[in-house]
Order: sequence, then structure tokens, then C-alpha cells
Amino acid sequence: MADTTQKTLVRIAHSPDSDDAFMFYALTQGLLDVEGLTIEHVLRDIETLNQAAFQGTYEITALSFHGYAHLADRYQIMPSGASFGDGYGPLVVTRGGLSRDDLRGQTIAIPGQLTTAHLALRLWLPEVETKIVPFDQILDVVESGEAIAGVVIHEGQLTFQEQGLHAVVDLGAWWKGATGLPLPLGCNGIRRDLPEDHKLRLCRLLTESIVYGLDHRAEALDYAIRYARGLEDDLARSDKFVGMYVNEWTREYGDAGRKAVQLLLDRGFEAGILPTKIVAEFLDA
Repeated sequence: MADTTQKTLVRIAHSPDSDDAFMFYALTQGLLDVEGLTIEHVLRDIETLNQAAFQGTYEITALSFHGYAHLADRYQIMPSGASFGDGYGPLVVTRGGLSRDDLRGQTIAIPGQLTTAHLALRLWLPEVETKIVPFDQILDVVESGEAIAGVVIHEGQLTFQEQGLHAVVDLGAWWKGATGLPLPLGCNGIRRDLPEDHKLRLCRLLTESIVYGLDHRAEALDYAIRYARGLEDDLARSDKFVGMYVNEWTREYGDAGRKAVQLLLDRGFEAGILPTKIVAEFLDA
């Protein structure tokens, strides 16, 4: 007899990189009890996800905190799954030994209008022009001279020197020096219009997935490494990159993490980068 039980579709969207893959490993690969749910796994770059979130396309989606500031009416922040740069983060890279002053008024390549990398760049140096370049092409356009500088995210943070490039600033280190807090980069958002009990269950499942990965690191890393662009054949560097962005901050924000998120949103508003003052809303499971 055919199974006529109707399952609830949950679309989970995140960036195609190893830290996100590590985080969602258990949840998307059938290792957790998701009875009654059908999980659809969607991979898109973070700027594409930010834009899709304006239509509420996915029930759960990775969001940059810059993007969240424009989407707080549609998504709440899940209590786990954040990416923080604790003394490290997006890099501003150039071909030569340029300084912050050299970049004033110049055009810098960024990986997306609503990325936190762009927000952090504007806080560090307001007097710049920007052009959007796909995140995985930024090193190339800087190396070729098409852009004087670029903001590098994802695995490029570990590989930029192989293309003869130099870091002008690590925006995560700059932020920590200025605030004493880690730089909040991305979160997982859950759509506001879902039933409350459904949202709470999904929050618990995400936390379980993160804990599973941290507790079964070798297994989860073996899965995640297939998304480690440029690091696929280097397990040690892949492990380093995952460890940079999946750690205790990912398991739980804590008071310091939540304070950092709110401070970033406040600073963005005070600098005129964000159009409205946003109070971060966390959904606590």
C-alpha cells in the first residue's frame, strides 16, 4: 500500500563552501531524525541567497548580517549556525604594498552589495567606490589589475598569497581591535511566517547538526572537503578553514556574540550604510 503521509518540505539554502557544508552535514545527509520533513538542499553564493531572501524563497537560508539588516521583517536569526571571525575575517588584498590611504576614492571589488564583507569595508574606509565581482573571481581581477584591490572571503583568505597578492587589512582583526569583539559575518535565518513549533524544531535540528559535526569532525570534514575550493587536496588547510568558521561561536552565540551582532548593526546605521536602525531578533529554541 502506498504511503500517503504528506511530508513538510523544508528548503535549506547555504553557500557552496566547506564551513557551511560541515555545519549542515548531519541535517542534509540523513543522519538526524527528520520524520515528517522532506529536506531539500540548495547551494548558492551568499549574495544570491541574500537577494532570494527578499522573496522569502527558502524556509532556512544562510544570510550575511548585512543582508539580515534589510530582511529582519521576513527572517529571524536562528540561535546557532553563525560564522564569526574572531580576530580574523575578510581581507582587503592588492598586488603591491598599498596602504589604507592609497585606497581612498579607489574602486574596490566586493563579493556582493549585501555581504558583511562590504559592510565591514565601508566601516573601515568609507571613502571608496565598489564594484561587484563574483567572490571566486576577486583574486583573479586583482591579480590581473582589473581592480586595484578586492575584499576576499571564503577559502581565498588562505590562498591569496599564492597569486602574489598582499593583504592591506584583515577586517576581522581590525574590528576586534576596535571593539574587542569577534566580527559577525553570517547567520542562518528562518522565515517568520512558519508555525512557531515548526521553527523551534528546525532550530533544534540545526543545533544537533552542528554538534554532530563538531563531535564527528573527521567524518564531517571528509564530506565538507568536496566544497573546499582550492583546498580540496590539502586536508590540513581545509580543516583550518572549517575551524575558523565552525566552532563554539557556531554552536551558540553567547552574550558576547549577540552583543557583537547588535554593535555591527548599530555601527552600520550610525555610518549611514544601513537605512534603518535594526534590533537583532534571535529565535531561541
